[in-house]
Amino acid sequence: MSDLGNKAIMAENIQRLMDSRGIDRNKICADLGLKYTTFTDWVKGNTYPRIDKIELLANYFGVPKSELVEKYTDGYYTDREAAEFAEYLRTRPGARMLFSAAKDITKEEMEETVKYIEFLKSKHK
Repeated sequence: MSDLGNKAIMAENIQRLMDSRGIDRNKICADLGLKYTTFTDWVKGNTYPRIDKIELLANYFGVPKSELVEKYTDGYYTDREAAEFAEYLRTRPGARMLFSAAKDITKEEMEETVKYIEFLKSKHK
């Protein structure tokens, strides 16, 4: 892959991760001690960060380095908004309770939940 392609992919991935977490450039730069102009060049795809900065960003976002440097695919979800919302739920501490809330429900309640999800899915066929 060309260097230009790598820069564009990196830029898209950084922006996607920022958007999914509601974080702006100023906050990242302040949190990580980065120059705003340098970080802006990465987000715009003008330059490519060194590997130590890629690792710094990956740790900051809580993702593997590959999620920054490889082309992003939605993967599991076929609906882009559903994928983005799932990412939001996965990364927002306050929203994680939706995942952890299920740990104390009964099998019957789980079955009811599955039936409701299947009902919602059937409306889209």
